[in-house]
Amino acid sequence: MRPDTLVIGGGGLIGRWLLPELTRRGRTVAALVRDASTRGGELRSWVAAHGGDPAHLVVTEGDLTAPGLGLANAAGLDGVRDVYNLGARFAFGLTAAQARRTNVDGALEAVRWAARLPAPRRFVHISGYRVGSNHTEAPDYRRGAYEASKVEAHRAVLALTAELGLPVAVVNPSTVIGDSVTGETTQYIGLASLVRDLSRGKLPAVPGGRDTWVPVVTADHLARFLAAVPHHAPDRAELWVLDEDTPKLPELIGHLARRLGVPAPRLRVPAAVLRLLPRALTGADPETLTFLSADGYPTASARALARAAGLQPPPLPAALDAWTDHLVATNFGEPVRS
Repeated sequence: MRPDTLVIGGGGLIGRWLLPELTRRGRTVAALVRDASTRGGELRSWVAAHGGDPAHLVVTEGDLTAPGLGLANAAGLDGVRDVYNLGARFAFGLTAAQARRTNVDGALEAVRWAARLPAPRRFVHISGYRVGSNHTEAPDYRRGAYEASKVEAHRAVLALTAELGLPVAVVNPSTVIGDSVTGETTQYIGLASLVRDLSRGKLPAVPGGRDTWVPVVTADHLARFLAAVPHHAPDRAELWVLDEDTPKLPELIGHLARRLGVPAPRLRVPAAVLRLLPRALTGADPETLTFLSADGYPTASARALARAAGLQPPPLPAALDAWTDHLVATNFGEPVRS
């Protein structure tokens, strides 16, 4: 069984929905993980449980931060045409060196590996909706190493793929919530932590202003979109994927509060004020404040691709409710105290 697709970061939030989607479409996928001997069975079980075909999944030992992706048997992957780089170190409080090693250096190593394939069709790189819109400012590692490293990687990937002549599509997804039907997620930071604080009465105010917008996209819709990218995206595409029906943040928090059965905060604190207040008072991680914006995003190309692929975003209110229910049922990923 010769893989035609390599997914780097298949064990992460986006990868866990992309693997079933690709194998369901008959693609033979190699999922690059650091510990194939222990992760292989778990990932194949996951794919089977989520409607994919584990017979079309090969779990491959490798390391995004190693030369040649740390692949001991790269010859078995010479039939790969599409490479998805979903690998990233997503955490707040990283040092610049920690963030750059995976998010910048690793991304560039993935580009070089893909460019050496006999017949590469598309390198698909996951960036971010705020990262992708930041083409002018230099990456500021003082404001947060994660986002700065993703900004740097975004630009570096575009530059290196152009230099090597490698077809590329950079996908800039918004905040990824759970599956649109089940609400299932494996990620409990970011917007999920806001839901947690809201549910526990620890969100005294709505962060940002009345026009602050934190758009979302469901994990399953994003997976379907990514699976369609190699077939429908133009060369050197940049695609912003988000649900444009996402309400402004105050209304979004109101919806979540109603689902949780708790009162929504009425006070609003502008992002500029939050940045001046100590974290001990606000409870907000400083690195999350860059996402509080009223900006819009150039979604026309992503909408055109979705139409060409016959994709429709799922109804958002029901998806938000399912995600909220899942967060509560799993105690926001925290151990349940007896």
